[in-house]
Amino acid sequence: MKTKDKKEMFTKKIPELKVLLKEAKDALFNLKMDHAQKKLKNTKLIFGKRKEIARIMTAIREVEFTSK
Repeated sequence: MKTKDKKEMFTKKIPELKVLLKEAKDALFNLKMDHAQKKLKNTKLIFGKRKEIARIMTAIREVEFTSK
């Protein structure tokens, strides 16, 4: 994830972030399934996707706190 994308994430609204979160969690599930079936070559993708989910959740919390 590029720095520009990270900064843009904190400017989005909560519904948009929740959609991104759902998509990222679905992608993580698919990566885990591929890993279990020995289809996944690059296992670092799982680690990267978990980090992306954490960033999205952090952005959601920050937007919640700043909107109050």
